[in-house]
Amino acid sequence: QVQLVESGGGSVLAGGSLRLSCAASGYIVHNYAMAWFRQAPGKEREEVAFIEPGGRALYEDSVKGRFTISRDNAKKTLDLQMNSLKPEDTGMYFCARARSGYYYRRRTLDDYNYWGQGTQVTVSS
Repeated sequence: QVQLVESGGGSVLAGGSLRLSCAASGYIVHNYAMAWFRQAPGKEREEVAFIEPGGRALYEDSVKGRFTISRDNAKKTLDLQMNSLKPEDTGMYFCARARSGYYYRRRTLDDYNYWGQGTQVTVSS
């Protein structure tokens, strides 16, 4: 069955960096888009970075220039390099697999049908 397992969360001071990783299994990775979501306490889950099988990446405005999403289809991994972290980046981060490979519109939560268990990122000032 499809499994997504995140790792790499932790606590860091503002301005620091973290790298999240997601290990995928149980499906043909290069057929599907993937994304990282963030959910802060009391807020909705939001897509912060998205990547298609061919590597086209899109970012939520608040993380542009600071976060970089990447994937290795052969190794079945999805990464998120987070630099210049801010306290508002704090939240649970989830790896997700989309229902399709390519999108020409903004995605919604319904476009994703598999989720990891999440990894906590805490940024303190």
